Amino acid sequence: MSDVTEPLSRPTETPPAEGSTAEAHEERPDGGVWEHPYFWLGLVVAGSLIIAVFFLLRFLDLTAPVF
Repeated sequence: MSDVTEPLSRPTETPPAEGSTAEAHEERPDGGVWEHPYFWLGLVVAGSLIIAVFFLLRFLDLTAPVF
């Protein structure tokens, strides 16, 4: 039996491929206020909870007046 495989050697340079991201690229710009969506989501949820509690207290005051 003879060994027909060739020994592997390290490539000297990787040829460019279509769609390759290996080239230098600029970083995307900062997203500004949209960079932190959880902050805005937190504000919306907090506002919704405040309004919900307001209407819940109004409902409870109508059904069982305490004050």
